Amino acid sequence: MYRIAIEKLLKWKESKRRKPLIIEGARQVGKTWLMKEFGRQAYADTVYINFDSNSRMAELFASDLDTDRLIMGLELYAGRKIDHNNTLLIFDEVQEVPRALTALKYFYENAPQYHIVCAGSLLGIALHEGTSFPVGKVDFLKLYPLSFREFLMATDKERFTELLDKQDYQMIASFRQTYIDALKHYYFVGGMPEAVQSFAENKDFNEVRDIQKRILAAYEQDFSKHAPNEIVPKIRMLWNSIPSQLAKENKKFIYGLVREGARAKEYETAIMWLSDCGLVYKVSRVNAAGIPLKAYEDLKAFKLFVADVGLLGCMAGLRQRTLLDGNDLFVEFKGALTEQYVCQQLKTIEDLGVYYYTNDRGSCEVDFVVDTGELIIPVEVKAEVNLRAKSLKTYQEKFSPEVSVRTSMTDYKKEEWLINLPLYAIEQITSIKEER
Repeated sequence: MYRIAIEKLLKWKESKRRKPLIIEGARQVGKTWLMKEFGRQAYADTVYINFDSNSRMAELFASDLDTDRLIMGLELYAGRKIDHNNTLLIFDEVQEVPRALTALKYFYENAPQYHIVCAGSLLGIALHEGTSFPVGKVDFLKLYPLSFREFLMATDKERFTELLDKQDYQMIASFRQTYIDALKHYYFVGGMPEAVQSFAENKDFNEVRDIQKRILAAYEQDFSKHAPNEIVPKIRMLWNSIPSQLAKENKKFIYGLVREGARAKEYETAIMWLSDCGLVYKVSRVNAAGIPLKAYEDLKAFKLFVADVGLLGCMAGLRQRTLLDGNDLFVEFKGALTEQYVCQQLKTIEDLGVYYYTNDRGSCEVDFVVDTGELIIPVEVKAEVNLRAKSLKTYQEKFSPEVSVRTSMTDYKKEEWLINLPLYAIEQITSIKEER
């Protein structure tokens, strides 16, 4: 299965300023597979160490963090020599031995010749709790579920991704039905690697749902096992409220939908915990359109999306027959799925700030506003082919952005101030600036 992140890892390997690398991401997005596959492709040897319930590693890192001593201990554990030029060291579930995270500083300062990548399913939480390793001594890579582009490649449609990359929209329009069918499949299957692999091999939607249910059950177990006891019920209630939050016309997160009379401060820690795990994306409101957008962030108003569109459909009990009954999928729960899909694709684009806009009166809402570093692009999301974009027009008149995007099931079309970008091509949004 091809992952775009492999290209980033290859660049990291060749970088003269390489530091130990920490891969962050939700459980089961494929971090372990990615590290091992990278080792297989790019190194003569890989030493893989899982720190979960590993008392020997806990003891090795418990005393002083001298890098020569640590390397000798790792060699004894692996049963072979570690050649710094040709060996990739993988530390998996590294948050289980916090001293190993601290040791990364010393590897960077005293033994930068070693190639070390680390990951862990709840690593984001360990990092947030202030595990003592200094920022600036490690590199980070965020891994998400497979994007739609990666999904096309996993389901033997590489040529269709090439067409999207070339932005040959005339040719793309000729094959629109293929893209629309693949997009419907992606809405149901999502991007969790195990679900995608099962679908690619068997095309069995029931099997996909069973996998998604297992993944959701594992997340629920993580709540009880790893979160502080006092916030576990709050995490559960908040997590289970997300489908109904997104089903609303106005998708702004409302605490009252979690529990009647609920207040923000009761649930802040629960949101932070889910966010640090990579299980939710928090998209904040902005009230203006300058660069950088972060300067205009309103921390009190936000939308919450889950990590994956397939998991959202599973949580909402979306049935497979909706895929087969023409466009029913886009009628039932359509806005929620479509906005979740767009958010998920935008999140996979590196260095892209993702927000949404409403004016102070609430009479104008733009689904997403993205900051590329050079451009602020408002994005209106339409589930089908209904192309009224009143809010986008209001936003355009107020802020005069160079580019505005409406994404829907219609073909690509460039109008005076507006670009119609098909939903299945939303990952091309950052290339728009090249054609101004």
